[in-house]
Amino acid sequence: MLAFRSSLLRAGRVALRPPTATARGLGARFSSMPAARDVEAEWTTAFVEATDEFSGEDSHEASAARMRELVKSGLLRHTDLRDRPDRFFKAHRLLARRAVTEGPGFWIRFTVHYNLCYGTVLAVGNEQQVAALDDVEAAGKLGCFALTEKLAGVQSGLVVETTAAYDAASAEFVLNSPHAGAHKNWISQGHVADEAVVLADLTVGEVRAGPHAFLVDMKSDGVATGDMGLKSTGNDLDNAWIAFDGVRVPRAALLDAHCDVDEAGAYKRTNEKIAPFEMIGQRLYTGRVAVAQAALAFRRQVYDVTREYAENKPVPDVAGRKGRVLADVPQLKALFAEADARADALEAFVASCEDRLAPLLKDGAVPDADLALAIATAKVRAVEDSIDACWRLKQEVGSYALMGDSGFKHLDFLNCCKFAEGDSRVLAQKMARDRMRAFAKQGPDGTDESRLCAELGKALAPAAGDKVATADLWDANFHLVYALADAVMARVVAEAE
Repeated sequence: MLAFRSSLLRAGRVALRPPTATARGLGARFSSMPAARDVEAEWTTAFVEATDEFSGEDSHEASAARMRELVKSGLLRHTDLRDRPDRFFKAHRLLARRAVTEGPGFWIRFTVHYNLCYGTVLAVGNEQQVAALDDVEAAGKLGCFALTEKLAGVQSGLVVETTAAYDAASAEFVLNSPHAGAHKNWISQGHVADEAVVLADLTVGEVRAGPHAFLVDMKSDGVATGDMGLKSTGNDLDNAWIAFDGVRVPRAALLDAHCDVDEAGAYKRTNEKIAPFEMIGQRLYTGRVAVAQAALAFRRQVYDVTREYAENKPVPDVAGRKGRVLADVPQLKALFAEADARADALEAFVASCEDRLAPLLKDGAVPDADLALAIATAKVRAVEDSIDACWRLKQEVGSYALMGDSGFKHLDFLNCCKFAEGDSRVLAQKMARDRMRAFAKQGPDGTDESRLCAELGKALAPAAGDKVATADLWDANFHLVYALADAVMARVVAEAE
């Protein structure tokens, strides 16, 4: 463990202990420290100290207790996502390195709380709701994000069947799950959370306003939860299904920075340029950057740990060469070099996405189409390349890969990254559809993308515009769809170099 920790410290990516008396209260002081001091280095040390002892063997309750202490420490403020996005993303990277030994549970608990739940409050909450984040910190409350539904699965967001109807007589919203398929599903931190940001299809009188976010007390009458069961990794994290049966919440529960429902029951958007769900979607952008960075940090640590083993594992040599170690085996040596180069390039690309996104977070703006595509590319490429690199490494180190402390035990963390904040396949499908729409307007331009668009268009032509037939042919030509998405992503990465 000491070697593991020291290697992280040398790399500036440190291993992580729950807040001590020293760590607690430090968060509020960092902004007022003298400029001559290395404030970020001190913050990093404090964050490491505060998170160094969480364990993948913790129970749900023990893990949640650690999280509550971290929230109360103030080391990461709920407003840092807006005011200090660099610190927000750095905290995620630090925790991701620990997923190699402890699994992904605490990292997921952390990002659900700070990004998805209270990050949504920050994005679409009014001034009073945002100010109340100080009370969340002081009390050490925990939050979850109830978007995903059982039937919709990875299509959640496109399909939201949980309902919220405004009752003008009581000035309350009434939340319901109309059927089992509308139950919120795989909600991380859903059992222990004090509050949930719930996405529900809002109806006010005769007006169906679409998906909106509500901050709901999880102890409200009519809220039911159940455990999703034992997982292959991350069992320190509770994952729950959540059902709503006539759950009444006050009018103030609606996160209404961009909309309003008055007491009499009149709905209006207060920002015609941005729909409420678009701002909720902003958390998916920050989440995709965080997931991309987490996948790359996890991959780096797997390679660092394995390289240290390989450089110290003697191997026999038929030619009689002395001092040969596993790292000298040519295919492994080549893999280390190749994977390092690919990781360097991806880390630089993801960092450029963070740099472009940060000013928008501070201004409360939404990424344009180019940045949205870049962030989606970063998420897909970082995760898929990390899965490939770690799988190939596992094949080259023999029985070492079977050892519990080898770093390969929790590779399913990368599978979690694959479907988090927008399933990679769904994102690729959207890239292909968007490129086909552009091709229809602009025509061929001699690029690989254009050639693939023409080939896919030819394959879809027999449908003659029929929606069902087009969908069938699209599915039948999935290999072209994903090839087109790959070509789009290759261009986006190349343009950023």
